[in-house]
Amino acid sequence: MNTKIDKYPPGDFGIWLIIYIELITFGGLFLGYAFTRSKDVELFNNSQDLLNQNFGLVNTVLLLTSSYFVVKAVHFVKNGLSTKKSSKYLLFAIALGIGFLILKALEFFVKYNEGISIGTNTFFMFYYILTIFHFLHVLLGIAILFLTYKNMKKNKYTSSNCIGLETSASYWHMVDLLWIILFPLIYIIR
Repeated sequence: MNTKIDKYPPGDFGIWLIIYIELITFGGLFLGYAFTRSKDVELFNNSQDLLNQNFGLVNTVLLLTSSYFVVKAVHFVKNGLSTKKSSKYLLFAIALGIGFLILKALEFFVKYNEGISIGTNTFFMFYYILTIFHFLHVLLGIAILFLTYKNMKKNKYTSSNCIGLETSASYWHMVDLLWIILFPLIYIIR
């Protein structure tokens, strides 16, 4: 029987301060979006019709799947299983994160070519602020996962010392959580 007690929350205490600050920041933006939307529902609904929900849905699948691979990577290390498999899971997560960025950049490019910018209307102001801010968080998350991958290849993580891996995973899951809120807020809710 395994009597090892896992540290809760996982990862470094500092990352949780960052996560809480980020959630509060995004929460304020979400509330601002909801309040502003309530003042002009028709504009927001008509503007949402100009978005491609398929882009948002595929990006949701990409991020959820990447988070699954991060969970698998942590599981393998924490249970003393294959470091090789764990590092492959991290590479899959990174690849899916890059896929998210490519698809999001394509969506920005399409909107730009349609003449839709941050100045088009209030909805698109929020759309660009929220999604670009999130895009930057995904970019940072990929960089963090890549550094974690490099450390994993150097065998820096073990079942008794994986705080760096858990810290990276915690940040990546926050990025995923933010998208899970952003996707319905921006693309679906009418």
